[in-house]
Amino acid sequence: MPHLTPSDLYSLEQYARVRNDFRAKVMEHKKHRRVAIGDHAALYFEDALTMQYQIQEMLRIERIFEPEGIQEELDVYNPLIPDGCNWKATFMIEYSDVEERRAALARLIGVEKAVYVQVDGFERVHPIANEDLERETEGKTASVHFLRFELTSVMATAVKQGAKVLAGIDHPQYWAEVVVAGKVRDSLAADLD
Repeated sequence: MPHLTPSDLYSLEQYARVRNDFRAKVMEHKKHRRVAIGDHAALYFEDALTMQYQIQEMLRIERIFEPEGIQEELDVYNPLIPDGCNWKATFMIEYSDVEERRAALARLIGVEKAVYVQVDGFERVHPIANEDLERETEGKTASVHFLRFELTSVMATAVKQGAKVLAGIDHPQYWAEVVVAGKVRDSLAADLD
């Protein structure tokens, strides 16, 4: 999947005009990019459209219109776009209660390495996690991690041909596994060459 360039982005003025419609399109798209794993964790799979939205929002909020600033945002977010042989996801640990979340983050150190995807008939694929920076300390993990799942070409072909895909977490303090269903599986298959 090609990276975004400045020509893929709306100017601030254009974005102000199309923002509501564009946002609605992206929110609908994101419905087919989320995989809940148990009650308190989810993978949000990224692609060019989700990253374009993120960049547009950052440019809007920060009022960035200079070419150098736009390029800086592209440089930050382009690495989160899958490149045809992998899936890239934001992994979130989700507890609404602050104290419950704090306790969970202390128990779940290393959880990002315990996340996996599995194409039917193949071994689990664990992610390369947090390539941008370390997101845990001795006492706790972060509630947000960035993951990259590298698939073999044979796995990618199987997914494109309709193979079942599982997503799960195999951590001593959190175990769950789900089948990636219908439209989400199809959306992920479209990320692959």
